[in-house]
Amino acid sequence: MSNIEEIMNNPCHIHFVGIGGISMSGLAEILLDKGYSVSGSDSRSSPVTERLESLGANITYGHYAENITDDISYLVYTAAVKADNPELITAKEKGITVMSRAVLLGQIMSKYPTAVSVSGTHGKTTTTSMLAEILLEARYDPTILVGGILKSIHGNVRVGKSGYLVTEACEYTNSFHSFISTIDIILNIREDHMDFFKDIHDIRNSFKVFADKLDESGVLVINSEINDLSYFTNDLKCRYVTFGQDKNKSEFYPENITYNQFACASFDIMKQTVCFDNGVCRFTNPVKTAHVDLKVPGEHNVLNALAAFAAADIMNVPPEAAARGLNAYSGTDRRFQYKGERNGVTIIDDYAHHPDEIRATLTAAANYPHRKLWCVFQPHTYTRTKAFLTQFASALSLADEVVLAEIYPARETDTLGISSRTLCEEIEKLGKSVHYLPSFEEIEKFLLKNCINGDLLITMGAGDVVLIGENLLK
Repeated sequence: MSNIEEIMNNPCHIHFVGIGGISMSGLAEILLDKGYSVSGSDSRSSPVTERLESLGANITYGHYAENITDDISYLVYTAAVKADNPELITAKEKGITVMSRAVLLGQIMSKYPTAVSVSGTHGKTTTTSMLAEILLEARYDPTILVGGILKSIHGNVRVGKSGYLVTEACEYTNSFHSFISTIDIILNIREDHMDFFKDIHDIRNSFKVFADKLDESGVLVINSEINDLSYFTNDLKCRYVTFGQDKNKSEFYPENITYNQFACASFDIMKQTVCFDNGVCRFTNPVKTAHVDLKVPGEHNVLNALAAFAAADIMNVPPEAAARGLNAYSGTDRRFQYKGERNGVTIIDDYAHHPDEIRATLTAAANYPHRKLWCVFQPHTYTRTKAFLTQFASALSLADEVVLAEIYPARETDTLGISSRTLCEEIEKLGKSVHYLPSFEEIEKFLLKNCINGDLLITMGAGDVVLIGENLLK
Protein backbone atom coordinates (compact mmCIF):
# COMPACT_ATOMS: atom_id res chain seq x y z
CA MET A 1 0.00 0.00 0.00
CA SER A 2 1.47 3.35 -1.04
CA ASN A 3 1.85 6.32 1.26
CA ILE A 4 -1.09 8.11 -0.37
CA GLU A 5 -3.33 5.04 -0.21
CA GLU A 6 -2.82 4.95 3.57
CA ILE A 7 -4.28 8.42 4.00
CA MET A 8 -7.86 7.32 4.65
CA ASN A 9 -6.79 4.70 7.19
CA ASN A 10 -4.81 7.04 9.44
CA PRO A 11 -6.29 10.40 10.46
CA CYS A 12 -3.40 12.85 10.37
CA HIS A 13 -2.53 16.49 9.66
CA ILE A 14 -3.39 17.65 6.12
CA HIS A 15 -2.64 21.13 4.79
CA PHE A 16 -4.62 22.72 1.91
CA VAL A 17 -3.06 25.43 -0.27
CA GLY A 18 -6.06 27.56 -1.25
CA ILE A 19 -8.40 26.04 1.32
CA GLY A 20 -11.15 28.60 0.62
CA GLY A 21 -11.79 27.33 -2.90
CA ILE A 22 -15.17 25.76 -3.47
CA SER A 23 -13.68 22.33 -4.20
CA MET A 24 -10.92 22.37 -1.58
CA SER A 25 -13.19 23.57 1.21
CA GLY A 26 -15.53 20.65 0.70
CA LEU A 27 -12.73 18.10 1.08
CA ALA A 28 -11.44 19.93 4.16
CA GLU A 29 -14.86 19.76 5.77
CA ILE A 30 -15.16 16.01 5.11
CA LEU A 31 -11.75 15.38 6.69
CA LEU A 32 -12.58 17.54 9.70
CA ASP A 33 -15.70 15.43 10.22
CA LYS A 34 -13.56 12.29 10.08
CA GLY A 35 -11.22 13.51 12.81
CA TYR A 36 -8.30 14.82 10.78
CA SER A 37 -6.23 17.82 11.78
CA VAL A 38 -6.76 20.35 9.00
CA SER A 39 -4.80 23.50 8.24
CA GLY A 40 -4.68 25.67 5.18
CA SER A 41 -3.92 28.99 3.59
CA ASP A 42 -5.85 31.37 1.40
CA SER A 43 -5.48 34.87 0.02
CA ARG A 44 -8.26 36.33 2.17
CA SER A 45 -10.96 35.54 4.67
CA SER A 46 -14.40 34.53 3.37
CA PRO A 47 -17.60 32.95 4.70
CA VAL A 48 -16.18 29.60 3.54
CA THR A 49 -12.94 29.95 5.50
CA GLU A 50 -14.80 31.29 8.53
CA ARG A 51 -17.02 28.19 8.49
CA LEU A 52 -13.98 25.90 8.29
CA GLU A 53 -12.36 27.74 11.19
CA SER A 54 -15.53 27.25 13.24
CA LEU A 55 -15.22 23.52 12.56
CA GLY A 56 -11.63 23.45 13.82
CA ALA A 57 -9.43 24.25 10.81
CA ASN A 58 -6.32 26.37 11.37
CA ILE A 59 -6.20 28.86 8.49
CA THR A 60 -3.52 31.43 7.62
CA TYR A 61 -4.15 34.28 5.20
CA GLY A 62 -1.31 34.52 2.73
CA HIS A 63 0.96 31.79 1.34
CA TYR A 64 4.15 31.57 3.38
CA ALA A 65 6.87 28.96 3.83
CA GLU A 66 6.44 29.10 7.61
CA ASN A 67 2.87 27.76 7.22
CA ILE A 68 4.41 24.35 6.50
CA THR A 69 5.14 22.82 9.88
CA ASP A 70 6.90 19.52 10.48
CA ASP A 71 3.76 17.77 11.76
CA ILE A 72 2.02 18.03 8.38
CA SER A 73 1.65 14.62 6.74
CA TYR A 74 0.22 15.68 3.37
CA LEU A 75 -0.09 18.91 1.38
CA VAL A 76 -3.00 19.24 -1.06
CA TYR A 77 -2.99 21.64 -4.02
CA THR A 78 -5.02 22.44 -7.14
CA ALA A 79 -4.09 23.26 -10.73
CA ALA A 80 -4.21 26.95 -9.79
CA VAL A 81 -1.18 26.55 -7.50
CA LYS A 82 2.01 27.45 -9.37
CA ALA A 83 5.32 25.62 -9.02
CA ASP A 84 6.88 28.65 -7.29
CA ASN A 85 4.33 28.65 -4.45
CA PRO A 86 6.41 28.90 -1.24
CA GLU A 87 4.27 26.38 0.63
CA LEU A 88 4.57 23.81 -2.15
CA ILE A 89 8.34 24.34 -2.37
CA THR A 90 8.80 24.05 1.40
CA ALA A 91 6.68 20.90 1.64
CA LYS A 92 8.86 19.20 -0.98
CA GLU A 93 12.02 20.31 0.78
CA LYS A 94 10.73 18.82 4.05
CA GLY A 95 9.84 15.54 2.34
CA ILE A 96 6.10 16.01 2.94
CA THR A 97 3.92 14.09 0.49
CA VAL A 98 2.14 16.46 -1.89
CA MET A 99 -0.96 15.48 -3.85
CA SER A 100 -3.53 17.07 -6.09
CA ARG A 101 -7.05 17.75 -4.93
CA ALA A 102 -8.25 15.07 -7.37
CA VAL A 103 -6.05 12.37 -5.85
CA LEU A 104 -7.29 13.19 -2.35
CA LEU A 105 -10.91 13.13 -3.51
CA GLY A 106 -10.33 9.78 -5.19
CA GLN A 107 -9.02 8.34 -1.93
CA ILE A 108 -12.03 9.70 -0.03
CA MET A 109 -14.37 8.20 -2.66
CA SER A 110 -12.73 4.79 -2.30
CA LYS A 111 -14.18 4.50 1.20
CA TYR A 112 -17.79 4.85 -0.01
CA PRO A 113 -19.59 1.72 -1.28
CA THR A 114 -21.54 3.91 -3.74
CA ALA A 115 -19.64 6.88 -5.18
CA VAL A 116 -21.09 8.81 -8.12
CA SER A 117 -18.97 11.02 -10.40
CA VAL A 118 -20.89 13.51 -12.56
CA SER A 119 -18.86 14.52 -15.62
CA GLY A 120 -19.44 16.41 -18.87
CA THR A 121 -18.47 19.67 -20.50
CA HIS A 122 -21.70 21.29 -19.31
CA GLY A 123 -24.30 20.62 -16.63
CA LYS A 124 -22.15 19.05 -13.93
CA THR A 125 -23.21 21.34 -11.10
CA THR A 126 -26.90 21.18 -11.98
CA THR A 127 -26.99 17.40 -12.40
CA THR A 128 -24.96 16.82 -9.22
CA SER A 129 -27.41 19.07 -7.39
CA MET A 130 -30.43 17.29 -8.88
CA LEU A 131 -29.08 13.90 -7.81
CA ALA A 132 -28.30 15.32 -4.38
CA GLU A 133 -31.91 16.51 -4.01
CA ILE A 134 -33.12 13.06 -5.02
CA LEU A 135 -30.93 11.27 -2.46
CA LEU A 136 -31.95 13.72 0.24
CA GLU A 137 -35.63 13.21 -0.59
CA ALA A 138 -35.12 9.42 -0.47
CA ARG A 139 -33.37 9.81 2.92
CA TYR A 140 -30.16 8.18 1.74
CA ASP A 141 -28.15 10.63 3.91
CA PRO A 142 -25.53 11.27 1.18
CA THR A 143 -22.21 13.05 1.28
CA ILE A 144 -22.38 15.79 -1.38
CA LEU A 145 -19.66 17.80 -3.10
CA VAL A 146 -21.04 20.32 -5.61
CA GLY A 147 -19.40 23.18 -7.49
CA GLY A 148 -21.99 25.75 -6.47
CA ILE A 149 -24.08 26.81 -3.52
CA LEU A 150 -27.05 24.45 -3.15
CA LYS A 151 -29.82 26.01 -1.08
CA SER A 152 -31.05 22.79 0.52
CA ILE A 153 -27.65 22.09 2.12
CA HIS A 154 -26.80 25.78 2.67
CA GLY A 155 -23.47 25.48 0.89
CA ASN A 156 -21.37 23.36 -1.44
CA VAL A 157 -20.76 20.37 0.83
CA ARG A 158 -22.78 18.03 3.00
CA VAL A 159 -21.17 15.32 5.10
CA GLY A 160 -23.52 12.35 5.39
CA LYS A 161 -23.22 9.26 7.54
CA SER A 162 -24.19 6.70 4.88
CA GLY A 163 -22.19 4.91 2.19
CA TYR A 164 -23.39 7.26 -0.58
CA LEU A 165 -21.30 10.05 -2.10
CA VAL A 166 -21.98 12.22 -5.14
CA THR A 167 -19.50 14.68 -6.63
CA GLU A 168 -18.71 16.65 -9.75
CA ALA A 169 -15.92 15.28 -11.93
CA CYS A 170 -14.05 17.81 -14.07
CA GLU A 171 -11.99 16.74 -17.08
CA TYR A 172 -9.53 19.66 -16.87
CA THR A 173 -5.94 18.35 -16.54
CA ASN A 174 -7.51 14.85 -16.61
CA SER A 175 -8.20 15.26 -12.91
CA PHE A 176 -11.21 12.92 -12.96
CA HIS A 177 -8.90 10.03 -13.86
CA SER A 178 -7.94 10.02 -10.16
CA PHE A 179 -11.53 9.45 -9.04
CA ILE A 180 -12.61 6.04 -7.74
CA SER A 181 -16.30 5.69 -8.60
CA THR A 182 -18.95 3.01 -8.73
CA ILE A 183 -21.25 5.08 -10.99
CA ASP A 184 -20.03 7.54 -13.63
CA ILE A 185 -22.27 9.99 -15.50
CA ILE A 186 -21.18 11.52 -18.82
CA LEU A 187 -23.58 14.32 -19.74
CA ASN A 188 -21.95 15.59 -22.94
CA ILE A 189 -18.53 16.02 -24.54
CA ARG A 190 -17.60 19.29 -26.25
CA GLU A 191 -14.46 21.26 -26.94
CA ASP A 192 -13.30 23.20 -23.88
CA HIS A 193 -10.18 23.79 -21.80
CA MET A 194 -8.13 24.16 -24.98
CA ASP A 195 -5.22 25.47 -22.91
CA PHE A 196 -4.78 21.84 -21.82
CA PHE A 197 -6.35 19.57 -24.45
CA LYS A 198 -5.01 19.42 -28.02
CA ASP A 199 -8.36 18.97 -29.77
CA ILE A 200 -11.76 17.27 -29.49
CA HIS A 201 -10.16 13.86 -30.06
CA ASP A 202 -7.90 14.42 -27.05
CA ILE A 203 -10.95 15.38 -24.98
CA ARG A 204 -12.91 12.31 -26.11
CA ASN A 205 -9.95 10.10 -25.24
CA SER A 206 -9.87 11.62 -21.75
CA PHE A 207 -13.54 10.73 -21.21
CA LYS A 208 -12.89 7.25 -22.62
CA VAL A 209 -10.14 6.68 -20.05
CA PHE A 210 -12.49 7.97 -17.34
CA ALA A 211 -15.24 5.51 -18.35
CA ASP A 212 -12.83 2.59 -18.71
CA LYS A 213 -11.76 2.95 -15.07
CA LEU A 214 -15.09 1.49 -13.90
CA ASP A 215 -14.80 -2.18 -12.99
CA GLU A 216 -17.29 -5.01 -13.52
CA SER A 217 -19.47 -3.89 -10.61
CA GLY A 218 -19.73 -0.28 -11.85
CA VAL A 219 -22.26 1.42 -14.12
CA LEU A 220 -21.78 4.16 -16.73
CA VAL A 221 -24.72 6.54 -17.33
CA ILE A 222 -24.16 8.22 -20.70
CA ASN A 223 -26.00 10.58 -23.05
CA SER A 224 -27.08 8.60 -26.13
CA GLU A 225 -26.72 11.74 -28.27
CA ILE A 226 -22.92 11.84 -27.86
CA ASN A 227 -21.25 11.47 -31.23
CA ASP A 228 -20.02 7.92 -32.02
CA LEU A 229 -21.32 6.55 -28.73
CA SER A 230 -19.86 3.10 -29.38
CA TYR A 231 -16.37 4.56 -28.95
CA PHE A 232 -17.19 4.90 -25.25
CA THR A 233 -19.40 1.84 -24.74
CA ASN A 234 -17.45 -0.82 -26.62
CA ASP A 235 -15.10 -2.92 -24.52
CA LEU A 236 -16.35 -1.52 -21.20
CA LYS A 237 -15.83 -3.77 -18.22
CA CYS A 238 -19.01 -2.38 -16.64
CA ARG A 239 -22.58 -2.16 -17.90
CA TYR A 240 -23.94 1.11 -19.23
CA VAL A 241 -27.28 2.94 -19.21
CA THR A 242 -28.29 5.52 -21.81
CA PHE A 243 -30.48 8.62 -21.56
CA GLY A 244 -31.53 11.15 -24.17
CA GLN A 245 -34.30 12.68 -26.26
CA ASP A 246 -34.37 9.88 -28.86
CA LYS A 247 -36.42 6.92 -27.67
CA ASN A 248 -34.79 4.73 -30.33
CA LYS A 249 -31.40 5.14 -28.65
CA SER A 250 -32.17 5.72 -24.98
CA GLU A 251 -33.18 3.58 -22.03
CA PHE A 252 -34.48 6.72 -20.31
CA TYR A 253 -36.19 9.40 -22.40
CA PRO A 254 -38.79 12.18 -21.94
CA GLU A 255 -42.30 12.25 -23.31
CA ASN A 256 -45.12 14.84 -23.36
CA ILE A 257 -42.79 17.79 -22.73
CA THR A 258 -44.46 21.15 -22.08
CA TYR A 259 -43.02 24.44 -20.85
CA ASN A 260 -44.59 26.99 -18.52
CA GLN A 261 -44.33 30.76 -18.88
CA PHE A 262 -40.88 30.71 -17.27
CA ALA A 263 -39.49 28.08 -19.70
CA CYS A 264 -39.51 25.32 -17.04
CA ALA A 265 -40.33 21.87 -18.41
CA SER A 266 -42.91 19.34 -17.29
CA PHE A 267 -42.60 15.84 -18.76
CA ASP A 268 -42.98 12.12 -18.24
CA ILE A 269 -39.86 10.01 -17.70
CA MET A 270 -40.02 6.81 -19.73
CA LYS A 271 -37.90 3.73 -19.11
CA GLN A 272 -37.41 0.91 -21.60
CA THR A 273 -36.16 -2.65 -21.35
CA VAL A 274 -32.81 -3.19 -23.05
CA CYS A 275 -32.07 -6.31 -25.03
CA PHE A 276 -29.40 -7.33 -27.51
CA ASP A 277 -30.30 -9.07 -30.77
CA ASN A 278 -27.23 -10.42 -32.57
CA GLY A 279 -25.16 -7.76 -30.89
CA VAL A 280 -27.59 -4.96 -31.76
CA CYS A 281 -29.03 -2.99 -28.85
CA ARG A 282 -32.84 -2.77 -28.93
CA PHE A 283 -35.36 -1.12 -26.62
CA THR A 284 -38.76 -2.60 -25.81
CA ASN A 285 -41.66 -2.20 -23.37
CA PRO A 286 -41.52 1.54 -22.63
CA VAL A 287 -43.11 2.37 -19.26
CA LYS A 288 -43.87 5.73 -17.69
CA THR A 289 -41.97 5.72 -14.39
CA ALA A 290 -42.50 9.28 -13.18
CA HIS A 291 -43.83 12.73 -14.00
CA VAL A 292 -41.59 15.73 -13.34
CA ASP A 293 -42.30 19.47 -13.05
CA LEU A 294 -38.94 21.25 -13.09
CA LYS A 295 -38.36 24.60 -11.42
CA VAL A 296 -35.30 25.39 -13.57
CA PRO A 297 -35.67 26.57 -17.18
CA GLY A 298 -34.47 25.20 -20.48
CA GLU A 299 -34.46 22.07 -22.61
CA HIS A 300 -30.94 21.25 -21.44
CA ASN A 301 -32.27 20.70 -17.93
CA VAL A 302 -34.57 17.97 -19.20
CA LEU A 303 -31.46 15.98 -20.11
CA ASN A 304 -29.78 16.82 -16.80
CA ALA A 305 -32.86 15.57 -14.96
CA LEU A 306 -32.91 12.34 -16.99
CA ALA A 307 -29.26 11.68 -16.13
CA ALA A 308 -29.90 12.23 -12.40
CA PHE A 309 -33.02 10.03 -12.53
CA ALA A 310 -31.14 7.23 -14.31
CA ALA A 311 -28.38 7.27 -11.68
CA ALA A 312 -30.99 7.22 -8.91
CA ASP A 313 -32.68 4.24 -10.57
CA ILE A 314 -29.37 2.35 -10.46
CA MET A 315 -29.19 3.18 -6.75
CA ASN A 316 -32.70 1.71 -6.25
CA VAL A 317 -34.29 5.03 -5.34
CA PRO A 318 -38.10 4.70 -5.66
CA PRO A 319 -39.21 6.65 -8.77
CA GLU A 320 -41.73 8.68 -6.75
CA ALA A 321 -38.96 9.91 -4.45
CA ALA A 322 -36.73 10.66 -7.42
CA ALA A 323 -39.47 12.76 -9.02
CA ARG A 324 -40.06 14.65 -5.76
CA GLY A 325 -36.34 15.38 -5.54
CA LEU A 326 -36.24 16.75 -9.09
CA ASN A 327 -39.35 18.83 -8.43
CA ALA A 328 -37.73 20.26 -5.28
CA TYR A 329 -34.60 21.43 -7.07
CA SER A 330 -34.81 25.20 -7.58
CA GLY A 331 -31.30 25.84 -8.83
CA THR A 332 -27.86 26.61 -7.47
CA ASP A 333 -26.18 29.96 -7.20
CA ARG A 334 -25.12 31.41 -10.55
CA ARG A 335 -27.26 28.99 -12.62
CA PHE A 336 -30.05 31.17 -14.09
CA GLN A 337 -30.34 32.64 -10.62
CA TYR A 338 -32.93 35.32 -10.03
CA LYS A 339 -31.13 38.18 -8.29
CA GLY A 340 -33.88 40.79 -8.04
CA GLU A 341 -35.63 43.63 -9.82
CA ARG A 342 -34.75 47.30 -10.27
CA ASN A 343 -37.05 49.85 -11.92
CA GLY A 344 -39.01 47.03 -13.52
CA VAL A 345 -35.87 45.34 -14.91
CA THR A 346 -35.50 41.68 -13.91
CA ILE A 347 -31.88 40.73 -13.17
CA ILE A 348 -30.68 37.13 -13.63
CA ASP A 349 -27.16 35.79 -13.15
CA ASP A 350 -25.71 32.77 -14.93
CA TYR A 351 -22.34 31.00 -14.88
CA ALA A 352 -22.36 30.19 -18.62
CA HIS A 353 -18.87 30.67 -20.09
CA HIS A 354 -18.86 28.31 -23.09
CA PRO A 355 -20.78 28.95 -26.34
CA ASP A 356 -23.01 25.89 -25.83
CA GLU A 357 -23.91 27.04 -22.32
CA ILE A 358 -24.60 30.58 -23.51
CA ARG A 359 -26.87 29.30 -26.27
CA ALA A 360 -28.78 27.09 -23.83
CA THR A 361 -29.24 29.92 -21.31
CA LEU A 362 -30.32 32.53 -23.86
CA THR A 363 -32.68 30.05 -25.54
CA ALA A 364 -34.32 29.44 -22.16
CA ALA A 365 -34.41 33.19 -21.47
CA ALA A 366 -36.26 33.81 -24.73
CA ASN A 367 -39.27 32.10 -23.15
CA TYR A 368 -39.00 34.11 -19.94
CA PRO A 369 -41.32 37.15 -19.75
CA HIS A 370 -39.49 40.23 -21.06
CA ARG A 371 -39.61 43.21 -23.40
CA LYS A 372 -35.95 43.23 -24.44
CA LEU A 373 -33.26 40.66 -23.55
CA TRP A 374 -29.92 42.12 -22.42
CA CYS A 375 -26.83 39.95 -21.92
CA VAL A 376 -23.81 41.33 -20.08
CA PHE A 377 -21.05 38.86 -20.88
CA GLN A 378 -17.59 38.58 -19.34
CA PRO A 379 -15.43 36.14 -21.36
CA HIS A 380 -13.44 33.70 -19.23
CA THR A 381 -9.74 33.21 -20.16
CA TYR A 382 -7.93 34.31 -23.30
CA THR A 383 -7.47 30.77 -24.63
CA ARG A 384 -11.18 29.97 -24.47
CA THR A 385 -12.14 33.32 -26.04
CA LYS A 386 -9.69 32.84 -28.91
CA ALA A 387 -10.60 29.17 -29.51
CA PHE A 388 -14.36 29.85 -29.69
CA LEU A 389 -14.48 33.43 -30.98
CA THR A 390 -17.01 32.86 -33.79
CA GLN A 391 -19.06 30.44 -31.67
CA PHE A 392 -19.27 33.03 -28.86
CA ALA A 393 -20.45 35.67 -31.32
CA SER A 394 -23.11 33.36 -32.75
CA ALA A 395 -24.43 32.29 -29.32
CA LEU A 396 -24.50 35.82 -27.89
CA SER A 397 -26.42 37.05 -30.93
CA LEU A 398 -29.50 35.35 -29.44
CA ALA A 399 -29.77 38.35 -27.09
CA ASP A 400 -31.35 41.60 -28.24
CA GLU A 401 -28.54 43.67 -26.74
CA VAL A 402 -25.03 42.45 -25.83
CA VAL A 403 -22.71 44.27 -23.43
CA LEU A 404 -19.14 43.00 -23.16
CA ALA A 405 -16.88 43.37 -20.13
CA GLU A 406 -13.15 42.79 -20.40
CA ILE A 407 -11.89 39.20 -20.37
CA TYR A 408 -11.51 37.57 -16.93
CA PRO A 409 -8.01 36.01 -17.17
CA ALA A 410 -8.28 33.55 -14.26
CA ARG A 411 -4.99 31.62 -14.27
CA GLU A 412 -3.69 33.09 -17.58
CA THR A 413 -1.16 35.89 -18.12
CA ASP A 414 -0.66 35.74 -21.93
CA THR A 415 -3.40 37.73 -23.69
CA LEU A 416 -2.69 35.97 -27.02
CA GLY A 417 -3.34 39.34 -28.63
CA ILE A 418 -7.06 39.11 -27.93
CA SER A 419 -9.53 41.17 -25.91
CA SER A 420 -13.26 41.67 -25.60
CA ARG A 421 -12.98 44.28 -28.35
CA THR A 422 -12.07 41.43 -30.72
CA LEU A 423 -15.27 39.62 -29.75
CA CYS A 424 -17.23 42.86 -30.10
CA GLU A 425 -16.06 43.21 -33.70
CA GLU A 426 -17.07 39.60 -34.41
CA ILE A 427 -20.60 40.21 -33.08
CA GLU A 428 -20.89 43.42 -35.09
CA LYS A 429 -20.26 41.37 -38.25
CA LEU A 430 -23.53 39.54 -37.48
CA GLY A 431 -25.42 42.82 -37.42
CA LYS A 432 -26.19 42.64 -33.70
CA SER A 433 -26.30 45.53 -31.25
CA VAL A 434 -23.19 45.17 -29.07
CA HIS A 435 -21.43 47.50 -26.63
CA TYR A 436 -17.88 47.06 -25.32
CA LEU A 437 -17.28 48.82 -22.00
CA PRO A 438 -14.06 47.76 -20.22
CA SER A 439 -14.95 48.66 -16.62
CA PHE A 440 -17.84 47.50 -14.45
CA GLU A 441 -18.54 51.11 -13.49
CA GLU A 442 -19.03 52.09 -17.14
CA ILE A 443 -21.29 49.09 -17.71
CA GLU A 444 -23.45 49.85 -14.67
CA LYS A 445 -23.93 53.48 -15.72
CA PHE A 446 -24.81 52.37 -19.26
CA LEU A 447 -27.38 49.84 -18.03
CA LEU A 448 -29.01 52.28 -15.63
CA LYS A 449 -29.50 54.66 -18.55
CA ASN A 450 -30.65 52.16 -21.18
CA CYS A 451 -32.50 49.25 -19.47
CA ILE A 452 -36.17 50.06 -18.97
CA ASN A 453 -39.26 48.61 -17.34
CA GLY A 454 -40.00 45.12 -18.68
CA ASP A 455 -36.44 44.29 -19.78
CA LEU A 456 -34.63 41.11 -18.77
CA LEU A 457 -30.94 41.55 -17.88
CA ILE A 458 -28.63 38.53 -17.60
CA THR A 459 -25.11 38.89 -16.24
CA MET A 460 -23.12 35.98 -17.61
CA GLY A 461 -19.69 34.43 -17.17
CA ALA A 462 -17.48 32.45 -14.79
CA GLY A 463 -15.63 35.48 -13.41
CA ASP A 464 -16.91 38.27 -11.18
CA VAL A 465 -19.50 39.69 -13.60
CA VAL A 466 -22.17 38.82 -11.02
CA LEU A 467 -21.10 41.98 -9.17
CA ILE A 468 -22.63 44.16 -11.90
CA GLY A 469 -26.16 42.95 -11.22
CA GLU A 470 -25.62 43.05 -7.47
CA ASN A 471 -24.34 46.62 -7.66
CA LEU A 472 -27.35 47.67 -9.72
CA LEU A 473 -29.68 46.20 -7.10
CA LYS A 474 -27.90 48.16 -4.36
